[in-house]
Amino acid sequence: MARLDYVVEGSEVADRIRARRGGRLTALDGMLLHSPPFADGWNNLLGAIRGNSTLPGDIRELAILRVAELNGAEYEWSAHEPVAKEEGMTTDQLAALRVGGDTGALDARQRATVAYTDAMTREIAVGDELFGALGEHFDEQQVVELTVTVGAYNMVSRFLVALEVGKE
Repeated sequence: MARLDYVVEGSEVADRIRARRGGRLTALDGMLLHSPPFADGWNNLLGAIRGNSTLPGDIRELAILRVAELNGAEYEWSAHEPVAKEEGMTTDQLAALRVGGDTGALDARQRATVAYTDAMTREIAVGDELFGALGEHFDEQQVVELTVTVGAYNMVSRFLVALEVGKE
C-alpha cells in the first residue's frame, strides 16, 4: 500500500500530465500531485528526457531500467520494460540489466551505459577512464543527456521506493 493516498481530482497540472501521457495519469502522477508545482516541474523534466533527447531509445531505456534495478524500484521497471522492448531491446538484453545478469547480450555502447549508470548510482563519482569510454559511443550532447537521464531516474526511483508507489 502506498504511504499516501493518490490525488485523483483534476487540475491544470493534471491535465498537462495527461496530455504528455496520452490521456491518463499513473500512480506516480497521483502521488506527485500532492504538490502541483513539483508535479508540473517533474512533468516538464521527464517529458524532455523521454521526448527531446538525442540518445537512442534503447540506451535511454537501458539506463532507466538499470537505475530501477539498482534501487529496487520494481514499479519503474514494470513501467519501462515495455518501452524498452518497443525500442528494440531483447529479452536477453533486459535480463542482463538485472544485478548479476549476463552482459554478453549487450553491445559495447550498452555495456558502457551500464557501467556509467552503475557508477553514477552506486558511487556517485565517475572515474576518468569510465567517463572517457563514453566518448567512444556518444557525442557531448548525448553524454549530458545520459547523465541527466541517470540522475533524474535516480530521483524517480527513490521517490517511488520511499513512498511505496504502486504497492497495492
